[in-house]
Amino acid sequence: MPWAILCGIGLGLGLWLVVLRLPAWRAMGFADRVAPHIRVGMRSSRMLQDSWQQDSGTSAMWQLARPVLEQLKRIAAVHSPTSATVRRRLQAAGLRMSLVDYRSQELLCTFIGLVVGAALMTAMSLRQPSPVLFSLVVVIGCGLLGYFLRGWWLGEQVKKRARRILTQFPTVAEVLALTVGAGESTTGAIERISRICHGEIGEEFTQALNDIHAGSSLIAALSNLADRVQIGAMTRFVDAIAVASERGTPLGQVLRDQAQDVRDASKRELMEIAGKREISMLVPIVFGVLPLTIVFAIFPGLALLEMSY
Repeated sequence: MPWAILCGIGLGLGLWLVVLRLPAWRAMGFADRVAPHIRVGMRSSRMLQDSWQQDSGTSAMWQLARPVLEQLKRIAAVHSPTSATVRRRLQAAGLRMSLVDYRSQELLCTFIGLVVGAALMTAMSLRQPSPVLFSLVVVIGCGLLGYFLRGWWLGEQVKKRARRILTQFPTVAEVLALTVGAGESTTGAIERISRICHGEIGEEFTQALNDIHAGSSLIAALSNLADRVQIGAMTRFVDAIAVASERGTPLGQVLRDQAQDVRDASKRELMEIAGKREISMLVPIVFGVLPLTIVFAIFPGLALLEMSY
C-alpha cells in the first residue's frame, strides 16, 4: 500500500506538470508576445534551430529534467518567498512583526503539524499497525501542511486589509479633493485625513505624514505608502499626484477622477463576483428546491393511486 501511494503521487505530479506545460495552459510572457514584432536581423524559423546543440555543455538528462526543476523552483518561490518578499507582505498585512518572528511562527506551525501527524498515526497504530513508510509520509505531510497554512493565512490577511482600504479609499480621495479645492495644501489635506479618518487607511496616512515631518518629500512619502499597501489603485493615485505636481495640473480634479476610478473598479469586481456565483447559486436550487418541489407535486397523486387500489 505505501508503494502504491507513492507511485500514485508520482503519477499525479507527472500528469500535473504535463498539463501545466501544455500551450493552452502556459501563460505567454510579455517579451514572447512582443519579440516577433521587434526581431531584427536574419529571419529564420526557430523550428530549424537544434535546441540540443544550444547547450552543448550540459547533458541530455539535465535538459530533460530542467523543466521539472524550474517548475519546482516556481512552487518553492510561491510558498517559501525570500526575506524581502516576506517583509513586503507583512507590511501589506499591517503586521508589526519582524522577519525573525514570522519565521519563528512558520517553524512553530510546522512543529504543530508534525505533532498532530504523529498523534494521528499513533492513534491509528493502536487500532491497527500501519507501515513505517506510510506513517512517515503522513507525519511529514502534516508538517508541510502546517508550514503552508501559515503562508496562506498571511495571504488572507493581506487580501482582507486590501479590501478594507479599497472600501475607505474613494471617500478619502473625495475629502482630499474637497480640501485641496478649498485652497489647502496637499500636506495639510493629508494631515486632516490622518486626524478624521480611522482604520487602516488612516494609519497609513498618519505614517506618510510622519515621514513628511521627518524630512521626506511629499511624493517620496506617498510612494512609500503605496509600497507598503501594495494596491494598484493606491499606486495609480500616487502616480497621478506626482504627474499633477510636475505638470501643474489641478490636483482636485485629479483626485476626484481617482476616486471615481476606484468606485468603477469596485463595481466591476462586484459584477465579476456575481457572475462567478451564478453557478454556485444554482446548486441549492437544482439539488434542493427542485427535487422538493417535484416530491410535493407527485406525492399526493401517488397517495391517491394507492388509496384507489
